[in-house]
Amino acid sequence: MTRSRLITAILLVAGACALAACDPVMLRDSPSPTPRPARAAPPTQPEITQPSEASRALSSYFARIQQNFLTRGLLRVDGGGPDTPFTSRQLVDNFIRIALYQEFSSVDGVLIRRENASQLNRWNGPIRMSVDFSASVPADQRARDRREIVNYSQRLARLSGLNISLSPGNANYHILIVSEDERVTLGPKLRALGVGFNEESVAAVQNMGRATYCQIFAFYDADTNTYTHAVAVIRAENPDLLRLSCIHEELAQGLGLPNDSPQARPSIFNDDEEFGLLTTHDEFLLRMLYDPRLRPGMTATQARPIAETIAAELMGGES
Repeated sequence: MTRSRLITAILLVAGACALAACDPVMLRDSPSPTPRPARAAPPTQPEITQPSEASRALSSYFARIQQNFLTRGLLRVDGGGPDTPFTSRQLVDNFIRIALYQEFSSVDGVLIRRENASQLNRWNGPIRMSVDFSASVPADQRARDRREIVNYSQRLARLSGLNISLSPGNANYHILIVSEDERVTLGPKLRALGVGFNEESVAAVQNMGRATYCQIFAFYDADTNTYTHAVAVIRAENPDLLRLSCIHEELAQGLGLPNDSPQARPSIFNDDEEFGLLTTHDEFLLRMLYDPRLRPGMTATQARPIAETIAAELMGGES
């Protein structure tokens, strides 16, 4: 059993931007000589519905999966340590494999797991994240996930140097935490985002098997090799740690680390599930990806000598 991830790069001719507008609030003088402060209207609480039988069954299934991982010592949250050493050469090899190769290919209109060489793609501008939940996601889970996403996005911003914020009104990075019933009918919502979802990508979401806990789709401009939008789809039925591991991996992959490697350790970019949360090794990958000495559009051959210099600096000159 592995957690499947997916990132698709869609060539965009031009990006689109949606603008959010606010009406000004007009204040009126009170006739009372001693006006009482106005009471703020309570925030509108989303209506929480009951999960379906299918969703409850999936929650039980994924709880067993998480417990199995934990029993085997997987989904580590320590970030790596003395038992997981890596060298500068290994770091470079892992960076090339993870940043400059794609995990999936399109064959006859179907996305299949087949690695292929790519170019260096990354963001070049602010990332505005939005978080949306299915109606059956409990309020406490929503609060927990929002808090984790805010904290993690701040960490990613420090590592990449990107301006990352939560801005639901004008988002270019959508995080959808969805239950089973919404996921299978998510097509219209995905198309309505206006980011370039094609039918094979929609099908990949609506036909997710149980072995797929979450997915990430990233869309880039072919002329500049820079991302314009990303959409993460995370199963709401995942238990807390498994769901958090999805948040860590998918949000980091959506910054430009689309592939996995069985040699990467300690790393979340490895299908062995040993690590559940971003590691020190993975922080180095992000810092390398956004180092200005590397440029969008570079091939593996062009990027490797520069990556070797950056990795040596990060590792303190260790080979």
